[in-house]
Amino acid sequence: MASQGQRIGYVRVSSFDQNADRQLEHLQAERVFTDKASGKDMDRPQLQALLQYARDGDTIVVHSMDRLARNLDDLRRFVLSQTRRGVCIQFVKERLTFTAEESPMANLLLSVTGAFAEFERALIKERQREGIALAKLRGTYVGRRKSLSLERIAELRQRLGNGEKKAAVAREFGISRETLYQYLRGNGEPPST
Repeated sequence: MASQGQRIGYVRVSSFDQNADRQLEHLQAERVFTDKASGKDMDRPQLQALLQYARDGDTIVVHSMDRLARNLDDLRRFVLSQTRRGVCIQFVKERLTFTAEESPMANLLLSVTGAFAEFERALIKERQREGIALAKLRGTYVGRRKSLSLERIAELRQRLGNGEKKAAVAREFGISRETLYQYLRGNGEPPST
């Protein structure tokens, strides 16, 4: 491995209204890449930028495994591909660091800890589905809160009608482009979930 490299942070929040500060608190990195995207796959703009930026001897620091990957296959693939090119991976919450020195214990820790993270995520989603189903049976389920008021939707439509770029407007309004398209298809009503 080359000389001591940089500490590069990676942060992922699932939506524009989530705050990344909790993840940044213990990263202590010289440069941080932040994605505001779902963790369903590894094709995230800032993660890809980080991969192009990281060099042999650098350490990628992530708050926790679930911020990097939602399933064990993606997690293992990422960690192994980076450590093989001389980049260390450190997970702050789990207190684990993986290096190019592959060992049976490191592989076991990665597999077991990653499997627990994936299992925990699945349990959370299951409890969420069960809670929603019960709330629907009781007639108390109201769905996700509305992203934009009717006035903001009218403003959004007016600005798009004036030729502004959809991606820029979506970013400014703090919504995804898919949500923007749902507002455009609707009749002034926020999208239902």
